[in-house]
Formats: sequence, structure tokens, C-alpha cells
Amino acid sequence: MFGDATEQHPPIELLRADGLWRSFGGVAAVAGVSFSLRQNEILGLIGPNGAGKSTTFDLISGFRPADRGRLFLLGEDVTGQSPARISRKGLVRTFQHGSVFPDLTVYNNILIATLVGFAGGHARDYRVRECAHLFGLDSFLQDKAGRLPHGIQRLLSIAIAVAPRPRVLCLDECLTGLSSAEVERVVDILQHLAASHEAGILFVDHNMRGVMRVCHRIVVLQQGRILAEGTPEEIARNPVVIEAYLGHSA
Repeated sequence: MFGDATEQHPPIELLRADGLWRSFGGVAAVAGVSFSLRQNEILGLIGPNGAGKSTTFDLISGFRPADRGRLFLLGEDVTGQSPARISRKGLVRTFQHGSVFPDLTVYNNILIATLVGFAGGHARDYRVRECAHLFGLDSFLQDKAGRLPHGIQRLLSIAIAVAPRPRVLCLDECLTGLSSAEVERVVDILQHLAASHEAGILFVDHNMRGVMRVCHRIVVLQQGRILAEGTPEEIARNPVVIEAYLGHSA
């Protein structure tokens, strides 16, 4: 589904944020954030509203420029580059409120995403149907996206992001509004994609059960700074994180 891995290699660094800063009106929304994402890894970015998660996503994907710091994608310094250039280099993101064309069919929504990286109508058609099948959208291919239930639209948003075979997939609240069964399906798909292909996934979500299940590592933000970083197990028993976010009974 992403770029297929034909040989076994040690995990490589796909994305590195190095001391990213971004302020609004003198208030630092992101203050010196540094982390890396490796091949075959799912990295969670968590924290309450206002912690800096969305701004960090915007900095990484080029939708906002960083005041300071550097961003590296596949070993290349892409600091200050446009969202289009960063996307062409292999980073694709979703948005918290979805990113579908409501007046187009599910088929055409996914087809647009295949215009980069796929040559010829047959290859694009195959890719559309492959992604639709993966996300259980086969029966909706000729339906207009705007008429679909919210959960199906959310699955379509992820299918669109996966379609061009990105090396780095940034998912913003992709589990929001999904049923328990849909959450389980998405978690299983993401685990499969990360394990089987030369890609990494950066994952922001408030669904803590989904985050704890799907992520290999988690970075916790508080007021724009990194509060903690570790495996889901380490984060779940970190007393600072428990105090700040999960509550004493977590």
C-alpha cells in the first residue's frame, strides 16, 4: 500500500523535527520541539487542547513556517518549503475535520490522490480499488462522498492519504467519530501498513485507547513543550503524565 519493501534493512529515520518553535502574539504554541519518526514506526503525539499538536502538524507539513528550528524529510532539509513540495517529497497529512470532495464520488476522491506517482489509467484504477477494498469502501465507490455517514467519510479521508503511497503519513484525529468497529479496523490497517512497507506514521488523536494500542512510541506535549516520550507502557505509568493528563486512577 505504501512503497513496498523488497529487502530487509535496519529502520531508517524518515522525519526529524529539530528544535521547532512557533509563536502567536508572543505566546509560544510550539517551543523547541524535537523528535524523529523511523521507518515502520507509528509515533503518537498526544496532549490536551492547546498543547501544540495541531501547530506541530502544520509546521511539519509546511502549512505554517517555523520561527526557529529545522525539519528534515528523508534526510533532506525541507525547512520553509511549501506544503506542495513537502507532499511531493513523500509526506501526506489528513486534517481534523476531514479532507474529502463532497460532490465527487468515492472513486474520484481516491483517483485524484493517485495522479501523483501513478502513470496510466489502469494503474490508477487498480490503486483506487486496492485502497477502497483495504478500507471497506468497495460498495461506496459510486456514492458521492458528501452523502456518506461521518465514519465512512473519515475512512475515505485516510484512504485518500494512503493512495499516493507516502513515506510519511500524518494522521490528525483520524479516529474521531468512528464506531468501535471502525476504530478497530483503522488500527489493524495502520499496524499492517507500518509493519509491511517502507513508511512511518505520525498519529495525533484524543482516542487514548486507540493511541495506546496502535503506537510504538508516544510523545506527550504540554504547553508547546515535550513533557515525556516513550513506549505506550512507559507513558501509561509515567507519574508526570498521569498527573497532567490521565488522572490518578489511570
